[in-house]
Amino acid sequence: MTHTPAPLARTRHGLHSLLGLVALVLAACVSPPPATGVAEMLDRPAERALLGGLRLYDDAQYPEAEKALSEALHLKLASPRDRAIAHKTLAFIYCTTERASECEAAFRSAKHADPQFALSKAEAGHPVWGPVYAKSRH
Repeated sequence: MTHTPAPLARTRHGLHSLLGLVALVLAACVSPPPATGVAEMLDRPAERALLGGLRLYDDAQYPEAEKALSEALHLKLASPRDRAIAHKTLAFIYCTTERASECEAAFRSAKHADPQFALSKAEAGHPVWGPVYAKSRH
């Protein structure tokens, strides 16, 4: 049986997506080459794919989100935090489609991309991916 995030959980993911976009913009301002605005950032294919993938995820279009997020990683996102966000969101997709080993690997990749990566308390307590996340930390 496939589990989909509850509406409240999706709202939280929307907030996290928005926060991810803010982090993306801030990272673009400090990462070489420096960007002066969102328009310049969106000229970068990897970051554009990440933003698109997060939007698709928030719209519950999980197969399309998975493709866009994978493409963003393939295109080499500049920011470690952005790579972690892409891996985390892929982990959520993998877990909700009953691919636990891929979910765990994605959580590990998120931590590898950004050593500061951690799920929020609410995310870590999610009944579908919370246990897989806990396992990935050992």
